[in-house]
Amino acid sequence: MPVPPVFQPEVAARAIVHAAFHPRRETWIGLPAAQAILGTRWLPARWIDRYLATRGYRGQLLPTEQPPGPGNLYEPWEQDMGAHGRFDEIAKPHSTQAWLSRWRGATSAAAALAAGYALARRHASQRSRPPQA
Repeated sequence: MPVPPVFQPEVAARAIVHAAFHPRRETWIGLPAAQAILGTRWLPARWIDRYLATRGYRGQLLPTEQPPGPGNLYEPWEQDMGAHGRFDEIAKPHSTQAWLSRWRGATSAAAALAAGYALARRHASQRSRPPQA
């Protein structure tokens, strides 16, 4: 099975369409992609190797209560599953990270406004306090 979290194919499709009309050098889709990219940039390779050796394999195994069922490794499925497959019920329809990436200009502006507001309130509350002796 794919390593969780599993996303619906529409999450990637929305990101691809957005990237086609708003090109930039890189587009990260989903928090796991961001974690993997940032992890390889900032963490030593031996830590990443150890983490993946202990958790990466187990993350791809099916839960014990779910039977393996047919696959497509040695032969195709007998029915057409379309874009969705057997993990449809656990797949997430949205990715917050992909949404924030798609609207990064607006989210950056909102974060800057919120930080400015918080600093202004802090400054105003410090000015309104009586001086301490």
